[in-house]
Amino acid sequence: MTFSALDSAITGPLFATDAMRAVFSDRAKVSAMLRTEAALARIEAKHGFVAKALAPAIDRISPDDLDLADLGRETETTGVPVIPFVKAVQARLPAKLRADFHFATTTQDIADTALVLQMSDGLDLIATDLRAILADLSRLATRYRTTPCAGRTYGQHAAPVTFGHVAAIWLAGIADVAGGLPALRQRALAVSLGGPVGTLADLGDKADKVIAGVARELGLAAPVATWHVTRGRMVETGVWIATLIGALAKMAEDVARLAATEVGEVAEPHAAGRGGSSAMPHKRNPVSATVILAAHAAAKSQVVTLLDAMAAEHQRPVGLWHAEWHALPQLFGLASGALREARSLAAGLTVDKARMAKNLDITGGMLMAGAVAAALAPSLGREAAHRLVETAASAARDSGRSFRDIVIGDSPAKARPVAEAAFDIGPAVAAASAGVSPIVAEAKTIRARLAPRKRSR
Repeated sequence: MTFSALDSAITGPLFATDAMRAVFSDRAKVSAMLRTEAALARIEAKHGFVAKALAPAIDRISPDDLDLADLGRETETTGVPVIPFVKAVQARLPAKLRADFHFATTTQDIADTALVLQMSDGLDLIATDLRAILADLSRLATRYRTTPCAGRTYGQHAAPVTFGHVAAIWLAGIADVAGGLPALRQRALAVSLGGPVGTLADLGDKADKVIAGVARELGLAAPVATWHVTRGRMVETGVWIATLIGALAKMAEDVARLAATEVGEVAEPHAAGRGGSSAMPHKRNPVSATVILAAHAAAKSQVVTLLDAMAAEHQRPVGLWHAEWHALPQLFGLASGALREARSLAAGLTVDKARMAKNLDITGGMLMAGAVAAALAPSLGREAAHRLVETAASAARDSGRSFRDIVIGDSPAKARPVAEAAFDIGPAVAAASAGVSPIVAEAKTIRARLAPRKRSR
């Protein structure tokens, strides 16, 4: 039985990637806890708290040496997985080292630090996907920078833009969020080491040195204070992921609407059987957009859970800390599926330039209404020009005649050449295309900051 669509053998592959699932697997959790304990033992040994042989002995223990089912059964009793983990590891250590294991630390230190290590690996996967998306969207925006299409507001034709401009706006939104990843890493990926009540009393005046050493061993930040009950790091991570999914959802929403039969300006990359229907053989449903928008809808509630966990009483809360275990892995899983589908869209979106050109004309020139009103304003006055164009638009809707013909015919004779010239789409295309290069340049800068990190040992 499964209680999450992400973990289901049936729906899991749709909503999350195997790589992210491996990062947050039980084996990965145990591996991260072993790494944390080994790093702690190594630094504590340098300061004379534990035997030097302890860390190498921990290093020799593999996650596969521990029985996950046994850990689960014991966790049901103890309430946290670290307690049975500690007992299981001690049982595999030489007898003379067992008393030194897990010295001066507490359950939450190991669980939080292990989760941070998993988060670090998860953010690496996200960064890799983002680099690909930024590069592919940059190419898409550049390729179609001068391809005119209808700009739409409130679902209706508004004024001409270019498809390159549309893609560049997708790029800008995603790049804006991606640009925050390096700073998020610095703030959120911190070692947790506070001992039973956050004071590390058993380490005396060496506490700060031990914290710094463990952080260095694990490639994490060393916090100024224990964060057992200050959960801003977890919230910030969750909000960032949800915001990233939201930026991807902007693109997905546009793709779904532009791919509608009545519009038909783009189509998702197609493979045999993808997006089919059990009842309608002709269908090619937008699977990528569906997965991204589903992730967007599901992510918000996980952020609320993380925010709730900030109200942690005293030195360790009842239940709120545990609630984070439900939320953070879910967010990473949802992001992985959304990013995979966004990569597919950015790299393989089919663009129908002919359909875009055809759709530009379906309102008989009304897309240029704003330009016409602006062109007539100097000779007619702003209000009179607006009124003339608005009346012509109403007449075109009611009669089915061309808006262009009506507005030129209704303009004063001397103003007609000005009105006619205003239907030139060139200035609109130039304005839309001009904004593409700065966005692409900024995305390139941000992409460079997402370069793969050097891994800690």
